[in-house]
Amino acid sequence: MRPVRIALLIAALGSTYAQAGVFDDDEARRQIVDLKIKTEARFDQQAKGQLDLAGQIQRQAEEIARLRGQLETLNYELETAKKRQQDFYLDLDTRLRKFETPGAGNAAVDPAAGSNPVKADPAREGQEYEAALNQFKAAKYKEAAQAFAAFVQKYPDSSLAPNAQYWLGNAWYAQRDCKRAIDAQSVVTTKYADSAKAPDAWLAIATCQQEMGNAAGAKRALETVLSKYPNSPAVESAQQRLKKK
Repeated sequence: MRPVRIALLIAALGSTYAQAGVFDDDEARRQIVDLKIKTEARFDQQAKGQLDLAGQIQRQAEEIARLRGQLETLNYELETAKKRQQDFYLDLDTRLRKFETPGAGNAAVDPAAGSNPVKADPAREGQEYEAALNQFKAAKYKEAAQAFAAFVQKYPDSSLAPNAQYWLGNAWYAQRDCKRAIDAQSVVTTKYADSAKAPDAWLAIATCQQEMGNAAGAKRALETVLSKYPNSPAVESAQQRLKKK
C-alpha cells in the first residue's frame, strides 16, 4: 500500500505544478497585454501632444505672418502720410509765398562786405530759398538745414526769413532732433510772431513736445494757437489735437 500512496502523492503534486505553470503563463500574458496597452496609450498621448504642439507652432507662425503684414501696411501708411504732409506743407508754402513778395528795400548782410548792409536782391533771395527748399523736397534734410540756417543768417529781414526759419525747424525734426527743431520754431514764434508761419510753428512745437513726452508743453503750444491766432488755418488742427488729449 505504501508504494501506491507515494505514487498518488507524486501524481497530485505534478498536477498542481502543471496548473500553477498554466496560471503563471496566463498571468504573464495578461501583464504583457496590459503593458502593451499602456505603452500604446502613452505613445498615442505623446503623438497627440506633438500634433497639438505642431498645431500651436503653425498657428503662431500664421499669427506672426499676419502681424508682419500689418506692420508692413502700417509702415507704408505712415510713410504715405508723411509724404502727404510734406506735400501739403510745400504746397501751402508755395501758395503763401504768392502773398509775400520780397520788398525791394530790404537790406542783407553781404559776407564779403563785412557788417555793412547792402541792398537786398529779391531774385537772389528767392533762388537761394528755392534751392534750400529743393533740398528738403529731396529728403536731404541735413543739407536743407544748413541751407536754411545760412539763409536766415544772411537775410534776417527778408520776407522769406520766417518761412526759411520754419523749414529749418522742419529739417531738424525730419532728422529726429526735436530739441533743435523746437529751438528753430521758437525763433518763428518770437522774432516772426506776426508772420503766417508762426501758428504752424506752434503746431510743430506741440508735435515735438508730445514726442519728447511733455504732454503739458504740447497742450500749451496748441492752446497758444487758439488764443493768439484764432483766425489761422492752424486753429482747426490745434482743436482736433486738443480733443484727443
